[in-house]
Amino acid sequence: MRIGEVRVDAVADGTFVARPSYFGADVPAGAHPEVFDRDGAAWLPIGCFVVRSGDRVVLVDAGLGPEVQQLPDRMLLAGGQLPTGLRALGVHPDDVTDVVVTHLHADHVGWLFGLDAEPVFGGATVWFGAGDRAHFVDGPGEMAGHVRDGFRRWAGTSRLRELSEDVAVAPGIDAVLTPGHTPGHLSVAVTAGDERLLLLGDAITCPVQLAEPQWRSMGDVDAALADRTRRRLWQALAGPRTLGVGAHFPRLAEGRVDPDRRWAQAG
Repeated sequence: MRIGEVRVDAVADGTFVARPSYFGADVPAGAHPEVFDRDGAAWLPIGCFVVRSGDRVVLVDAGLGPEVQQLPDRMLLAGGQLPTGLRALGVHPDDVTDVVVTHLHADHVGWLFGLDAEPVFGGATVWFGAGDRAHFVDGPGEMAGHVRDGFRRWAGTSRLRELSEDVAVAPGIDAVLTPGHTPGHLSVAVTAGDERLLLLGDAITCPVQLAEPQWRSMGDVDAALADRTRRRLWQALAGPRTLGVGAHFPRLAEGRVDPDRRWAQAG
């Protein structure tokens, strides 16, 4: 899609097999069969986005990488397809000028660094939230060893930009603090005139949370703050010219909140 002169393309690194229990122990197994419609599971993407503005090629999130992770209750993450998706868009890793990582969970950082802790996108600046460094790189948060080594090796260099406030990444592309799911969670706002697209990362996991506001993500680090952030984002997505899409939204399809407070997929 286009927001003004900015082009935004969705690309999936793989699949997130989710079940109702992901959203809380009290969520019944038969909830929302229109979402969990395949053996009681929702087959959701591990989404990334390529945002092109002038001579800047901004990758939002870097997938899980070539691996499979088992989660509780027969849920799983399976990645590895981002390079294929980029190739289909005509994007080479060396073309990427910036990587905005919405947060440092494993399914968003998998292609940042190789096993040798060298950057996969060799010419790119990586933008991420300062709160996530404290939690994942220097603190108790779970992180693959080679990814942690990459963040530590390149700390203090121009390759890494650690954010503690909203900032313009490129013309029409802003990183916006949306904490709660993780301490330093970012969203990306693509803006042209009165048009805006919000790339939400995991600040909202799935549109079903609009109908079920008590449903939280199993991965929320600060559940109360994540709830407040979701409410704020739902309000923003009720704006007449604002669309949004999260990293695990079905089909990576953007949408908005309609006047009846329901999720309406665009197009």
